[in-house]
Amino acid sequence: MARCLMIQGTGSGAGKSLIAAALCRILSDLGYDVAPFKAQNMALNSFITKEGGEIGRAQALQAEAARIEPTVDMNPILLKASGEMGSQVIIQGRIHGSMKAKDYYGIHRDLRLKVRESFDRLASRFDVVILEGAGSPAEINLLKVDLVNMAMAREAKAPVILVGDIDKGGVFASLLGTIKLLGRQAGPIKGLIINKFRGDRDILDPGLAQIEEKTRRPVLGVIPYFSHLNLPEEDSLSLACQRWTPPGASENETVRVVVVRLPYLSNFTDFDPLLAEDDVELIYSANRSDLATADLIILPGTKKTACDLAYLRLRGLDEALLRAVGRGVGLIGICGGFQMMGRKIFDPLGVEGENKEVEGLGILDVESVFQKVKITSRCEGRILDPEAFGLAAGGLVTGYEIHMGTSTGDLGLFELTRLSEGEAIRHRDGSRSGNAWGTYLHGIFENDFLRRAIINQARSNKGLPPLKKGTNYRELKERSIETLARLVRENVNLESVLKIMKL
Repeated sequence: MARCLMIQGTGSGAGKSLIAAALCRILSDLGYDVAPFKAQNMALNSFITKEGGEIGRAQALQAEAARIEPTVDMNPILLKASGEMGSQVIIQGRIHGSMKAKDYYGIHRDLRLKVRESFDRLASRFDVVILEGAGSPAEINLLKVDLVNMAMAREAKAPVILVGDIDKGGVFASLLGTIKLLGRQAGPIKGLIINKFRGDRDILDPGLAQIEEKTRRPVLGVIPYFSHLNLPEEDSLSLACQRWTPPGASENETVRVVVVRLPYLSNFTDFDPLLAEDDVELIYSANRSDLATADLIILPGTKKTACDLAYLRLRGLDEALLRAVGRGVGLIGICGGFQMMGRKIFDPLGVEGENKEVEGLGILDVESVFQKVKITSRCEGRILDPEAFGLAAGGLVTGYEIHMGTSTGDLGLFELTRLSEGEAIRHRDGSRSGNAWGTYLHGIFENDFLRRAIINQARSNKGLPPLKKGTNYRELKERSIETLARLVRENVNLESVLKIMKL
């Protein structure tokens, strides 16, 4: 069986996911076959594995750091919040159903068996498993139904390193408070890491000595604050900073891309590649004033298409979008955003609620129907309408689909083949009307040539010359993983970590 280590945090956003990813890369560099594992994840950012299963985006990144292919066993339970309907529960990559919290906790024993099944498969295949907790392990009202924190540490016999975020303030109280609240259950915690530190380390040292004395655990490292690593984030906490402007770029030299910030925004990692371009200012906003000054607008994916469409109308954003299109501003709809841009949305089975029919924005000549079966597949294909992107000829694209509905009508932007089915299924996807287009294809901006063509279109509309070459996003992400691993390697006592793991 594999050696294990678990990274837990004093709360959400402490940095568990990225530290786990760094350790996956470091251990891979040391020659170990290493895999990530998170028993239960709650996130609207998801990833599609080769077999067509759905897992949290963070575990996909950790697998990439470990230099292995992601599988559903790395995140056996994924919860996707669906508002008043509770959460969509995905077990080992497939939808189990939508459940309220009480019902979900009612099947705790069955879930625990699935978690153990997935963990055992990984532990039998790899030398090392790096486990990640969720939120805080000291949610004392949930300890009896815990699947992902101390209960999982006990199941895996994994020592735990507890991470605290000093940038939020109160890091010493949160570390000590977590351990005190856990009481005897804090036994597996063997060390502490302080993350996101800014300033003079000498000023911190007296506090480190006291927290070691009070918790009787060593501080294994203090990791400096870092940002803009161009790595996918797990949840919308990362959108607290809603605006990114390239350093040294003036407003006249950049393309202002506004992603409409929807209440149920999902898979916003679609737009991470845009952050890699030096001539893009990226804004997440639900303000009409930002739409009025945009050079390019993106209507993103959503977990609740009809609900978010109603939100657009409530805030007058529907009219702002129509005005922008009328001015010649490019509008792109991804997945749920694509459905919103059509004429109508039908929900005969009540997948999203009681409304059986909703009027769309009427920008594209398509209609969409929600279905019980969720389409989750990696895709590859070719561009059928290169003019939509300002290209002289089509090209090959890759990405993935993840949606509950299908659309009919004026389809013909791409010809795609689903790769995760029992047999390859070819179909037409996407629609265009003038300067507005939409598609079900997630990950579209990871295609470097297409991303650059889309940005250059917006540059041309703004009177700026096109740039011939953009960023190689795959190489940039790999460099970012290496940078992350180096930061952890230089600021954490790895000798002690390996000793805790008995490696």
